[in-house]
Amino acid sequence: MEKERLWSRNFLTISFSSFFIFINFYILAVTLPEYALTHLGGSADGIGLVTTVFVIAAVIFRPLTGKWLDEINRKKLLVFSVAMFAACSFFYLWVPNYSLLLVLRFVHGISFGIAATTTSTVVLDVIPRERKGEGIGYFTLFMSLAMVFGPFVGLSVSASAGYTVLFVLMVIFASLACLFGVMTPIPRHERRPSELGAWDIKRFIEFRAVPVAAAGFLIAFAYGAISTFISVYADSIGLKSVAGYFFIVFAAMVLLSRPFTGRLFDRRGAHVLVYPGIALFAIGMIALSRADSALFFLITAAIIGLGYGAIIPSFQTLAIQSAPAHRSGLATGTYFVFFDLGYGLGSYLLGLIASSAGYSTMYLVGGLTVLLSLVAYYGLYHRGERRRISLSAQRKAQHSSI
Repeated sequence: MEKERLWSRNFLTISFSSFFIFINFYILAVTLPEYALTHLGGSADGIGLVTTVFVIAAVIFRPLTGKWLDEINRKKLLVFSVAMFAACSFFYLWVPNYSLLLVLRFVHGISFGIAATTTSTVVLDVIPRERKGEGIGYFTLFMSLAMVFGPFVGLSVSASAGYTVLFVLMVIFASLACLFGVMTPIPRHERRPSELGAWDIKRFIEFRAVPVAAAGFLIAFAYGAISTFISVYADSIGLKSVAGYFFIVFAAMVLLSRPFTGRLFDRRGAHVLVYPGIALFAIGMIALSRADSALFFLITAAIIGLGYGAIIPSFQTLAIQSAPAHRSGLATGTYFVFFDLGYGLGSYLLGLIASSAGYSTMYLVGGLTVLLSLVAYYGLYHRGERRRISLSAQRKAQHSSI
């Protein structure tokens, strides 16, 4: 029986929209703190707020978006969010001081929270049902590539051409995100008005997605040390010239792993990817803490990229599959609330460790945090899944014996 086509026009347009949203996000993640410090009068102690207020806004609106996606028109929400995201990106060219930058970051965080959650849910409507694992794997590949190339582009352009050129480039990227989002036709979605109370927590959080999301929180926590501090760490160990290549090697391994990880998920399930992926990520982080040469430094990037490429699409797919189809938007929002919180807290708390104990210690702690995600995944999700399967088998056996 021939498989339904995965690489449709709709799948490509929504994937490219997500890519340009996330490349915009990661460009700002690595360049805006320095810009705020050198151009807008921000203090060394407070420049972390440019990331913190953004993440707070995104976290607040993730669950609200999940609720809206399951109850109102998805196309209108998509168009509104990508248009708002593009408009916010434009204002970085004109923001005059640090205080207004923080206001812009909060509003931009709102648009990001809505747009990122919406694109991650809408893609489920265009992926063939029997190819969910593979399709989400490729979709998250676009996000992963943005995560890699965003820092590289941001650091390169800001250093060589200046921040004005960088912000113009961001406006172009955000406009492309808007264009591709508007171009995406969305299949008809059955809206189900909730029977729950207006402020019932279940209207904002899909609790069946929380076990996987908690493990994702720990992975994102550790990854915060990679995207935020890798260039500073490379400089501290005399490898500044190869810092940008870390992201290229990381991206190459994510790209190489993605075709077989999605198919393996659909055929063999998540565990065959998650456990080796977590192990590779942890080994890479711990090895990175001991890097003393360019070759060793880039080998750790390859190991981390291979592990990350196996973990992230698996976690996202499991979170979505844990909920009924009509609550897929809420499950997506719940997963990314935890992921965003992990990333934001990791960038801040691991930075405190780096300032007091050094970057090597920070990456060692990051690797140990990844190992904790293995414990969380088994204890919160895998063991519960085994229990559910066992109970289901017992019920079937009892029913057949009657």
